[in-house]
Amino acid sequence: MAQQNNQLDRAKFCCSVCLNLLKDPVTIPCGHSYCMNCIQSYWDTEDEKKTHSCPQCRQSFTPRPVLVKNTMLADLVEELKKTGLQAAPADLCYAGPEDVACDVCTGRKLTAVKSCLVCMISYCEKHLQLHYESPAFEKHKLVEPSEKLQENICSRHDEVMKMFCRTDQQCICYLCSVDEHKGHDTVSAAAERTERQRELEGSRHNIQQRIQDREEDVKVLQQEVEAINGCADKAVEHSEKIFTQLIRLMEERRSDVKQQVRSQQETEVSRVKELQEKLEQEITELKRKDAELKKLSHTEDHNQFLHNYPSLSALSESTHSSSIKIRPLKYFEDVTAAVSELRDKLQDVLRETWTNISLTVTEVDVLLSNPQPEPETRAGFLRYSREITLDPNTAHTQLLLSEGNRKVAYMSQQQSFSSHPDRFTKYHQVLSRESLTGRCYWEVEWRGGVEVAVAYKNISRAENVSEFGRNDKSWSLHSVNHNFYHNKVKTPVSGPWSFRVGVYLDHSAGILSFYSVSETMTLLHRVQTTFTQPLYAGVYLYFNTTAEFSKVK
Repeated sequence: MAQQNNQLDRAKFCCSVCLNLLKDPVTIPCGHSYCMNCIQSYWDTEDEKKTHSCPQCRQSFTPRPVLVKNTMLADLVEELKKTGLQAAPADLCYAGPEDVACDVCTGRKLTAVKSCLVCMISYCEKHLQLHYESPAFEKHKLVEPSEKLQENICSRHDEVMKMFCRTDQQCICYLCSVDEHKGHDTVSAAAERTERQRELEGSRHNIQQRIQDREEDVKVLQQEVEAINGCADKAVEHSEKIFTQLIRLMEERRSDVKQQVRSQQETEVSRVKELQEKLEQEITELKRKDAELKKLSHTEDHNQFLHNYPSLSALSESTHSSSIKIRPLKYFEDVTAAVSELRDKLQDVLRETWTNISLTVTEVDVLLSNPQPEPETRAGFLRYSREITLDPNTAHTQLLLSEGNRKVAYMSQQQSFSSHPDRFTKYHQVLSRESLTGRCYWEVEWRGGVEVAVAYKNISRAENVSEFGRNDKSWSLHSVNHNFYHNKVKTPVSGPWSFRVGVYLDHSAGILSFYSVSETMTLLHRVQTTFTQPLYAGVYLYFNTTAEFSKVK
């Protein structure tokens, strides 16, 4: 009994916030005492509410009370410390602001250790003993302490909700099942819990399996990241070496041309100067001869004149028998022309090979995801718009290009195009200068009759099968007979046509779509295939027809 009184004495001098003996004790207006730091920290969290309350009795104070140290209580605590009463024993744990308090305790409440779903009450260790000792409580369900026990009470009948209405998907009490839920599909809450528990276990199993699968996917993707980084580093390293070799080769060729030109320059200048020196010597000799003859011409002695004339009148043979004819100054222009031709050929090679290089880079696609959805509005398509210009080297000689090579017209007369291996000679066709990979969109507007097409670069230029759509290297939409052609296969196309067609290409996904463009966009035809090369936009013109690749933004 003395020990119990001693414990009560300890409790009286403990702070209900930190549960230790009071330190710098202060007493607030309701009469409860706390450590000064504890109550100040507690009120600091309530500053936004502009009201301050007691953690025990919840009485509110406005404004925030001024705290003054309770010197008498402080002296008393110090005396208790000297007698060895340092803190409350470990078996007494008082409920703090965040704890569930025992509903049976009076005065200062201990922390609850269990809640009973039958009694709908929370118990501390002391008051819970009856549930363990008395047979009357054997069937009571004890759970972890909960502050939400009242949610299990029916607000209408003040009864524990032990039923579940499957019709309305809510917990109810027995009286509810014979009242407003009469005739509904009702079961016990325990039975419904059992059913839902099975579903929960199945869901957990699925989730755990998905977690395992995703973790494996993450490992695979991490390996892919490492592989991509490694391959990319090697590709960059090897490409750098190759380009360095190309640059070195070009530098060597540039040095060779320079050296050859300078060497030939030195040789030719030396020849010219050698001849120049001989001519200058001849001029000096002739001037001397002329002076002697002039002097002889003034000799008055006839005999002396006749005596000296034979020796002076004889001229030595000239070093250069005829006059020098200078050719036009084009000594090294052929060299410049040859180098320019080399540059043009290299540009063509680089342009063609660069397309293949770029395509191989963009075709690196590790993720096996679905292709990007096709846009649904014209504004969505315009995000992928490409400005198309036509390549004069591919245009048939009866086609006239204008508007910066964006517009083409059929002409009855042959145009003055130079011969080129890329030129179409059988049909009135032309291809774009730009190669098309990735996701692209462009529009063609025409007057007359056209075929709007795409084709590989290596499509035939002169044979009967070179017409767009009549081979396996091109795809063509015919505006006159409303058919689509590929590899000689004709597919009828229905739908409202306008004089503007939009073409959408997703090269990596193998999607090619043709739309009729007016106030709305109407799908005319879609192709799903595999493109093995970069594509080029093309157009075939019938008589008296014009077509223009629009500037779309």
